Amino acid sequence: MTNGEDTPDAGDTTGDADSGDAASAGTAIRRDRFSGGPARGFMSSLAADERIFAADLQVDRAHVVMLAEQGIVDDEDAGSILAALDDVEAAGHGELPDAEDVHEAIETAVIQRVGPEGGRMHTARSRNDEVATCIRYRLRADLFEALETVVGAREQLLDAAAEHTETVMPGFTHLQYAQPVTVAHWILSYEGPLARDTERLLSAFDTTNQSPLGAAAFAGTPFDVDRERTADLLGFDGTVANSMDATSSRDFLVETTSALTTLATTLSGLAEDLVVYSGRDYLEISDDYASTSSIMPQKKNPDTLEIVRATAGEAQGALQRLLTTLKGLPRSYNIDLQEATPPAWTAVDTVPPALEVVTGALTTAEWHEDVLAAEAAAGFSTATGVADRLAMAGVPFRTAHEVVATVAEDLEPGQDAPDIDALEAAAEEILGEPLTAYVDRETLTATLSPVESVAMRDSAGGPAPDAVAVQIEGARERLSAGEAAVADRREAVTGALDDLETEVTEYV
Repeated sequence: MTNGEDTPDAGDTTGDADSGDAASAGTAIRRDRFSGGPARGFMSSLAADERIFAADLQVDRAHVVMLAEQGIVDDEDAGSILAALDDVEAAGHGELPDAEDVHEAIETAVIQRVGPEGGRMHTARSRNDEVATCIRYRLRADLFEALETVVGAREQLLDAAAEHTETVMPGFTHLQYAQPVTVAHWILSYEGPLARDTERLLSAFDTTNQSPLGAAAFAGTPFDVDRERTADLLGFDGTVANSMDATSSRDFLVETTSALTTLATTLSGLAEDLVVYSGRDYLEISDDYASTSSIMPQKKNPDTLEIVRATAGEAQGALQRLLTTLKGLPRSYNIDLQEATPPAWTAVDTVPPALEVVTGALTTAEWHEDVLAAEAAAGFSTATGVADRLAMAGVPFRTAHEVVATVAEDLEPGQDAPDIDALEAAAEEILGEPLTAYVDRETLTATLSPVESVAMRDSAGGPAPDAVAVQIEGARERLSAGEAAVADRREAVTGALDDLETEVTEYV
């Protein structure tokens, strides 16, 4: 996928039609010398540019309104051009004349409807600043969709966590039984990264939402343009100040693709956990997110989650492609930049749907709480709790660790916890006095319970139900702030575009 941008022959001032047939595509604005040849198809991005067709029309409208307000184009010509743009929009992308890209095609279509005066639309503008603005305009919309998907997923995860604050489950390190936690604690371990993903995407949005329009090819224009006015009409927060930076920089694509790749990496881990848990019978994935084997009738495979895992690779590949394309490019505009946008579109097209899938799979899964409870004690997972109890009673933690480790080494295969007598013997050997000198047997017996082990861990951010409740409350507050930030940005953009529509009606 490509997006046609300026090549050396494209003008940055009037763009008026050739004195020949104004209805001819391409030659009407760029002359016969550049109208064909084997490279034309190679360079053409018209089909792929359907993605920014609507954006280009809006950018054209804002530019024409500004030209009229500045007295660069008279009101009558502005009205004719704006009316023609409405006709082009109504006809649709599929009815555009053949051209190198959507920008040239729209201009040609306007000239076909208005005549040579339609070429005034391109006054004080290059395709370089035009396409950079179109990409930002369209990417902004994609970022809105991504942000709303992320905040929606966070809300669903928090609701699911609230239902399982006391559902004990095994926790793992190195895929080995480690310590008991809860389902809620595990879910929150993914909501946290999603909250940071929200911040990264908001930052990418703010970087993207700056207007390059008015920078022309890269060196500005002699016309008295008002760049702030077009930025306001299009809902941008401001302008990219330096004209060379405005047309040549694509760091906003990198920031967006990077943020989405980070999100995809988080989703890949979540999907992997669900695949593993499904295989261990900790939960059952809904049929909506699974499939059966073509030959093994007993199988139920979490296929959608495996595709989510692969999405991270697709996003990472897109980011690498983008960075490689941009690496070492000289200032200012180079046609290589035409290949910089497809990786970003790949990321925005694949990652948010993957988030919806993995969130749906998690929130509709049936947790097997009896299996989780039985597995929570596996592998002497409460060993750290016993060592902590000894340390809390005054034994140096490293010594307490040695006592418990000595017992753990002698466990029989499949034995989830030692006998109290074995702990007593180890204490006598290492500490020189009975274990009950530090912890009574009743407390020790309770400590060997996964439920008690979880309840002990009530430090901030821990898995104890009370600690988890505090985490959920804080996460909901951060979620509300994130939702408000997205809503404020959308409201600002929507209001600006409403104003643009009002301004257009003054001329049409």
